[in-house]
Amino acid sequence: MPVGHRHLVGLIGADIGPSLTPPLHEREAARLGLGYAYERIDLTALGLAPERIGALLRTAGDLGFSGVNVTHPCKQMAVGHLDDLSPDAAALGAVNTVVFRDGRAAGHNTDLPAFQRNFVRGLPDVDTGHVVVIGAGGAGAAVAHAALGLGVGHLAIVDTRHEHAEALAAALRDRYGADRARVAHADGLGRELRAADGVIHATPAGMEAHPGTAFPPDLLHPDLWVAEVVYRPLETELLREARDRGCRTLDGGGMAVFQAALSFALFTGVEPDVGRMLRHFATLTETTAAVVATGRERG
Repeated sequence: MPVGHRHLVGLIGADIGPSLTPPLHEREAARLGLGYAYERIDLTALGLAPERIGALLRTAGDLGFSGVNVTHPCKQMAVGHLDDLSPDAAALGAVNTVVFRDGRAAGHNTDLPAFQRNFVRGLPDVDTGHVVVIGAGGAGAAVAHAALGLGVGHLAIVDTRHEHAEALAAALRDRYGADRARVAHADGLGRELRAADGVIHATPAGMEAHPGTAFPPDLLHPDLWVAEVVYRPLETELLREARDRGCRTLDGGGMAVFQAALSFALFTGVEPDVGRMLRHFATLTETTAAVVATGRERG
């Protein structure tokens, strides 16, 4: 696609008003001299059910979008409405990036490599023999595959939706080996975490629209590292509780930037400056934190 082409892209998901993905994309596009507009398509604000994802994707393609990002709760639902899937998206059964080209919609998953890059950058020397993943949805699938791809020895998958956990564990065993993943029950999470090197949280819990934690923080211990996929807020309640207990932690900010950069390249055919995007993200989060703090003071 020509560099001078004007790109219309979007984000489809629920409660996405606070997302920093649009300004990340638009600022980088401006620095590269690209015409670029990034629209939020918020299911909650529009009063639309997640099952409308197929119609929304068709409409975006018809309207000339270069592509869309897809987030909670549509990452897995979107798969059945696409013409093509990248190998990672097919293996995960989840997409977070859809590219429209030549009348076809192709699904990709940039969450997987984004988590890997963020993990290597933020927790390069931790033990990874036994890791627990909380959540078996689209984000959980991405980080689980990413973790085993990085060399994690064994994963225990925990999700209150047992059938989702079973399906993810089966897919992981097929791809990485029969002894690499299993389902663990939520009522045994304390035992799992006592035996684990680290835990990856991959549910919406902790987001601004879903405050709280996905499991009792009292189950954490100082020998555990904790990695988060949520980035709004950057310091979730889980990360705060983990740090208070002496855990090493990794926030979801780097993952958000890396997935944005990878999606940007898929939409435009132009490689962004990731370092510049990381610096812009830091500025955006500092500004947001200051605005929130000011609002609290006035309240």
